[in-house]
Amino acid sequence: MRSLFGLIAVVTAATLYLYSLSQYLPAGPARSPQLDSEGEHEAKEPRYSSPEPSRLKFPSDLEDLRELAELLQFYKTEHTGYVLLLFCSAYLYKQSFAIPGSSFLNILAGAIFGPYKGLLLACVLTTVGSTMCYLLSQAFGKRYIVHLFPSKVSMLQKKVEENQDCLFFFLLFLRFFPMTPNWFLNMSAPIVNIPLTFFFLSVFIGLLPYNFICVQTGVMLSEVSSLDDLFSWERLLQLLAIACVSLLPGALIRSYSHRHLKVDAQAQNGLAADKKRP
Repeated sequence: MRSLFGLIAVVTAATLYLYSLSQYLPAGPARSPQLDSEGEHEAKEPRYSSPEPSRLKFPSDLEDLRELAELLQFYKTEHTGYVLLLFCSAYLYKQSFAIPGSSFLNILAGAIFGPYKGLLLACVLTTVGSTMCYLLSQAFGKRYIVHLFPSKVSMLQKKVEENQDCLFFFLLFLRFFPMTPNWFLNMSAPIVNIPLTFFFLSVFIGLLPYNFICVQTGVMLSEVSSLDDLFSWERLLQLLAIACVSLLPGALIRSYSHRHLKVDAQAQNGLAADKKRP
């Protein structure tokens, strides 16, 4: 019971921090007045003339994503530090507590910070957030996870023991070709005795292709203004290049797994049942 109260306290504190951060938006960037037809100054209100905390919410679809990206890009012109802190805090909140929807934040990273900074942010935050989830599970959640998912934990434990000789590559395989959702792997890793170092590195490397695709999608969404732009030859070639780059590491890991890893079809089917769960 003490572990449950501890977890509730951590979630409550993190929620209050994130809520407070979102409520104290700085003033929007000022725009210089424009001249009207008679040469007099005419003050035109920017699209976001005042802070609107209610607009800051986790995106649930592409329309919310576009609106939030536009709002944060507006504030980023003069308040880069605040936007960065808010984005990192929101990302770590979702990832640490295994809340669905981190893919939208990866796309948002590309739209706001660009392809290189966005990818670096997505990879670092995914890794740090997953590690925080690992530590929270280790401290507060072991008993509850085993109680809620006994068969899944047991099967994962068996596979970890069978692949002890090449455990790191087995973890990479799970990230590239998940037999179980990432959120479950993050929470169950300390229960099945996966070392934190292996876990940390496998998340950073294993989710790199996924983060790359999401960030590049965000970059494209921030640049296109119509479907014609999206389906231009330049965009289609860019999508093809992204697909090739992201599939290459997976192909290498799959080739390695056939020779060295003990992963059978029955295990994949047994753990994949949770894959559809958000």
